[in-house]
Amino acid sequence: MTDSFEARWLGDAIGAEITGFDLTARHAPEDYAAIRRVLAERGVIFFRGQDVKPADHAHFAQQFGEATVGKYVDTVPGFPLMTEVSKAEDQVDNIGGGWHADQTFHAEPPWGTILVARELPRHGGDTLFASMAAAFDALSDGMKDTLRGLRAVHGNARLLAASKRLNKNISPAPELVHPVVIRHPVTGRESLFVNAAYTLRFEGWTERESAPLLDFLYVHGQRPEFQCRIVWEPGMVVFWDNIQVWHYASNDYQGQRRIMHRIAIKGEPLIAA
Repeated sequence: MTDSFEARWLGDAIGAEITGFDLTARHAPEDYAAIRRVLAERGVIFFRGQDVKPADHAHFAQQFGEATVGKYVDTVPGFPLMTEVSKAEDQVDNIGGGWHADQTFHAEPPWGTILVARELPRHGGDTLFASMAAAFDALSDGMKDTLRGLRAVHGNARLLAASKRLNKNISPAPELVHPVVIRHPVTGRESLFVNAAYTLRFEGWTERESAPLLDFLYVHGQRPEFQCRIVWEPGMVVFWDNIQVWHYASNDYQGQRRIMHRIAIKGEPLIAA
């Protein structure tokens, strides 16, 4: 890919492993730009064997934009723009245990998320990713045309009400509208922009009217051929393109601790297809 790293594809639709790139080092701008390009093309990338301290994590994220903090989970001491995604031994529910994209209830959702493994269970706790660009490509031409003409309402009140892990002392965000199909700012590729966590209904439709089509899209987007699975290990860092990828944190490690550090990178206005 460049002299500074290599990228190995995980599958046809999504995912790449980056080797030969030390996240604790300082690299040339063109090297970070090359990482950005691979991420845009593959949706999610990961790095093994990284001895990344919080300061390294923050510096790496800064090469791709301004960090934006989520208000509904705790931050890492000393790093107010880094959140801790954790589950203790005595907790039953995890954070992110359902297919979603992060913070799509914002007018400019974060375009990227960088997650660092800090403490892992003995087994379980994998993260699954699904390409919404591949999901859109697999639809019929008629369905694509229908979806391009729609916008959807997003909000987080429903998720906050149902969650046992998110901070409910902060009021839900106001509802807002996004295109159902967006065009990626780097590749120009079209992708679906709905998700079961935050999409409430289509603009101008009731929730009851919206449910059959949204449910179809949620099931369609989970097809195995659109997915890859990250099996976490110590020293692993995962970086995903939040505006074209869903993710799902497996909650299959009851009685064990899992601690991750997350930085979300501020997005820009979405481009309608």
